[in-house]
Amino acid sequence: MRLYFHYLSLHIRERMEYKKSFLLNLMGQFLGSFSAFLVIWFMFARFHSVKGFTFSQVLLSFSVVLMAFSLSECFFRGFDTFSTMIGNGEFDRILVRPRNTVFLVICSKLQLDRLSRMLQAAVMLGYALPRCGVEWTLPRIGVLVMMIGCGMAVFCCLFICGATLCFFTIESIEVINIFTDGAREFGAYPFAVYGKGILRLLTFVVPLACFQYWPMMWLIDPESPVFYAFCPIFSLLFIIPVSLLWKLGVKKYCSTGS
Repeated sequence: MRLYFHYLSLHIRERMEYKKSFLLNLMGQFLGSFSAFLVIWFMFARFHSVKGFTFSQVLLSFSVVLMAFSLSECFFRGFDTFSTMIGNGEFDRILVRPRNTVFLVICSKLQLDRLSRMLQAAVMLGYALPRCGVEWTLPRIGVLVMMIGCGMAVFCCLFICGATLCFFTIESIEVINIFTDGAREFGAYPFAVYGKGILRLLTFVVPLACFQYWPMMWLIDPESPVFYAFCPIFSLLFIIPVSLLWKLGVKKYCSTGS
C-alpha cells in the first residue's frame, strides 16, 4: 500500500502541473455524465414512474452505477488503455519488475478527472436517499456501501477482461465497452426495465444486476427475499474467472518487439 500511495502522489503532482487543464477536464467529465441525468429528469417531468420505479428510486440505482464506474475508471484506467501498453512495449518492462503485473498496470495510469463524475453521483445519491421510500437502518446502509464497493470490483474485472483480450488481438476490442461504458448508460435505470432476458444476462453472466437491481429491490421492497441483500457479495465471484483469464493471457503473451 505504501508503494501504491507513492504512485498516487506522483500522479497527483503530475496533474497539478497543469491545473487549468485538469479543471477543464473535471468540468467536461461532469457535464458529459450530467446529460444522462437530464434525460432522466425530462422523462419524469412527463411520466411519474418507469416500470413502477419512482424518480428517486431511479436516481438511487443510477448513482450507485455511476459512482462504482467512476471509481473503477479513476483507479483502474491502466487496463482501459492497455492496448497502448502492449503496442509501445511498456508491458514488457512491467514483466521484468519484481511486482505483481496487475498492481503495476493499476499504478501506471490514474484518471483523477473522473472524480467529478463521482461527485455528481454523490449529489444524486444525497438527493435520492431521503426520498426513495427506504427507512435507512445500519444494515441497509451497509448494503448500500456493498453495492458501490462490489460494483467497483465488477467494473474493474470488466476492464481487466478487455485488457486481457489485447494479449491475443494487440488492439482493444470495442465489444467490451458494451458492459463498461454501456452499463454506465443503461444503469441509469434498474436493469429489470430492459426485460427478463437482459436481467438474466446481467445476473448470471456479467453480474451487473447483482450489485444494482437485486439489492435495491431488497432496500425498497420489505417483502423481497433477504438473500437479495447479499447479491453484491455473490458478484465478487466474477473475480475468479477474470483472474484465471488474466493469467492465461500473461502466459500466452508474446512481445510486440517495440
